[in-house]
Amino acid sequence: MSNKSVKRRDFFRYVGIGTVGIGLSGAVPTGSGIQEKKPGNLRKTITEKVFSTPLIDTHEHLIDEKDRLGNRTLIGTKSNDWTYLFSHYLDSDMLSAGMPADDYKRFFSADVDPIKKWKILEPVWPKVKHTGYAQAVRISIKELYGIEELSEESIPRLQKAYQEMVAPGFYKKILQEKGNIESCQVNSYPILKSEMPDFLMSDLWADSLMTYVGNNDYAKAANIDPKTLKDWHRVIEWWFEKYGKYVVAIKIGQAYSRGINFDRIPYEEAEPVYNQVIQGKQVTPEEKKKLEDHLFWHVVGQATKWDLPVKMHLGYHAQWAGKTNQMDLAMVRNNPADAGRLCDESKDTRFIFFHISYPYYEEMLAVAKQFANATIDMCWAWIINPVAAKDFLKKFIVTVPCNKILIFGGDYTPVEPVLGHSIIARNGIALALSELVEENHISLNEAMTLVDPLLNGNAREIFRLEKKQKVLKNLNWNTL
Repeated sequence: MSNKSVKRRDFFRYVGIGTVGIGLSGAVPTGSGIQEKKPGNLRKTITEKVFSTPLIDTHEHLIDEKDRLGNRTLIGTKSNDWTYLFSHYLDSDMLSAGMPADDYKRFFSADVDPIKKWKILEPVWPKVKHTGYAQAVRISIKELYGIEELSEESIPRLQKAYQEMVAPGFYKKILQEKGNIESCQVNSYPILKSEMPDFLMSDLWADSLMTYVGNNDYAKAANIDPKTLKDWHRVIEWWFEKYGKYVVAIKIGQAYSRGINFDRIPYEEAEPVYNQVIQGKQVTPEEKKKLEDHLFWHVVGQATKWDLPVKMHLGYHAQWAGKTNQMDLAMVRNNPADAGRLCDESKDTRFIFFHISYPYYEEMLAVAKQFANATIDMCWAWIINPVAAKDFLKKFIVTVPCNKILIFGGDYTPVEPVLGHSIIARNGIALALSELVEENHISLNEAMTLVDPLLNGNAREIFRLEKKQKVLKNLNWNTL
C-alpha cells in the first residue's frame, strides 16, 4: 500500500468520517442551479482528492536541516529531545493552562533526563491535549513514531524514535514523503540560506529594515555606514538588489508591536528623527512611528519594484515564555481596516495578509473581496482554531474570488509538527468543501475542481514559483 493510501486511511481514523453515510442521493439543486446526483460517500471522494493532492506550504520558521543535525544537546535554548516537539505554540497553551514557570524551565532543560520529563507534563496534559496546538503534535507523534497516546510507558519509545528520526534527509522524509508537501517558504532572520534552496525557499525578513536602523547586520552586509537617512535607503536597496531575485517574498511582522496604520511620511519629516536615533538620542513614540512609517513605504516600494509580495502578520499574537498574558486586542481589532487602507494606498503592491487576522476574520473577507491586491494566507490559523479556519474557508469560497487565498503554512520552527498541522488543514479543507456541496452552494464537480488551486495552484501563481525554482534549483548561497 502506498504512503498516500496509508495517510488517507489514517485520516479517516482521525476525523471519523470514513464510514459515515451522508445520506444524500438522487438529483438535488446545486448552488449553480445544475441538477447533480450526489453520491452518499461524497465526503470520502473529496477527502481522498484533498489528501492525494500536493500541498505548497507558504509559511514556516524552520531552521535549516544541517542546524538540526549539528547540535545533539540544544536547539536554540530548548533541549534537543522529545520535548522539542512541544516548544513552539503548544508550550504557550501549557503556560496558559497554569504550568508553573519552574516546571516549564525544567521541561525544556537539557539538564533534566528526557524520560523523567513526563512527570512534569502529566498534570497539565489533560488540560491542553484537545487544542489545535496539541492536536498537531499528537498527530505528528502518531504518524512519525507510531505512538497513539503519551504516557509514562510511551515516553522512552518516543525519545528513542525522536533521536532516530533526526538524520540526514529527515526534512524531506517528513514533509514530502509523509506530508505530500511540495515545497516550503521559510521566514528566518534575515534570510534562510538553505542547502535545499528550491525546496526550502526563503522570504526576506524586512522588520529590521524599518525598526532597527543603524550600523547593524543589514548595514554591515551591505558594507555601508548609514550616517544619513539616504544611506539607510541605500542599505534597503542593497538587500533587494542582492537577494530580490532569489527570495519569494518579504515578511513584515510589525503588527506584534504596533498598528499597521503606516502613513506616507516625507523624507524631510523622517530625516531629523533618523539623525536622533543614529546619535543615540531618545525619540518620542510619535517620532518613532514617523520614521517607521517612512521606511515601511520605502521597503514596500522596493518589494513592488522587484515584484515580491509583501507578507504581513495580522491578528493573534503568539505567546512566548515570559510574555504570556500580553496582547492588545484593540490594536489587533484594527488590523482589517488598516489592511484595506494599505491596499488602497499602494494599488500596485501585492499584499498577503496572514493568519486570517484571527479572531477578526470576518472583516478580512471584506478586504479580500474589495481589493484586487489583497490575498489571505491561512497559515497558523488551522491550529489556532481549526473550527474557525474551516468556517472561514467556507465563507471565503462563496464570498471572494478563489485565486486570492493561500491555504496552508505550518508556521513552525520544529519541522515535525508541520506534518500534524498539515493533516488538520487537509481535514478542514475537505470538510469545508464537503459542507458547501451538502448545503447546495457548489456542486461536487466544482468542489473537486477547487482542490488543486487551493492546495498548490494559487501559491504557484502568486509567488511565480516556476520562475523562482529555476533560479533556485542549483543555487549555492555562499557564492552570491
